[in-house]
Amino acid sequence: MMKKVFAQIPVRKCRSHGRTILKKITVSDLTTLSQQAQQSPRLRANTNLHQELSDPIQRLAIAMEPDTLILPHRHPHTWEVLTALHGRFTVLMFDDAGKVIERAELGADTSVVEIPAGGWHAVLSRDAGAVIFEVKHGPYAPIAEADIAVWSKGRSAAELNAWYAAAMVGDKMV
Repeated sequence: MMKKVFAQIPVRKCRSHGRTILKKITVSDLTTLSQQAQQSPRLRANTNLHQELSDPIQRLAIAMEPDTLILPHRHPHTWEVLTALHGRFTVLMFDDAGKVIERAELGADTSVVEIPAGGWHAVLSRDAGAVIFEVKHGPYAPIAEADIAVWSKGRSAAELNAWYAAAMVGDKMV
């Protein structure tokens, strides 16, 4: 299993009040995250705004290089909100048989998408250095085998990503 690359946003406390102050992901942080993704075997790296993987809401920036492999999958227990922080992403939604039922271009003609709980989906990074922001219910749990689309298994990143790039609503992965 490949190691996930992630960083934690430092929690800073106000000196006079002792309360947590603003958490930030800077442009410089996005550049560093993209460089980490480029060096990662998975071609992805993330930085979390949430403090613990057990937190009830997961909030993270994910740098994804164009050749990273994102198998079509679902999250039965939660919706998922995505927005592009840098670059462009194709987001595809599928029916149970692998037919594209929705396509969005984050960072181009779409700013934010919300994928419903249980919705089959995949994401394609269109640009080197692209970073997406994700919000969903926690706690974090790896995607279960049953939640990876059977019609996508055994395919290479190159094959899937080429298909994602061209797929339109009504197309079916066969």
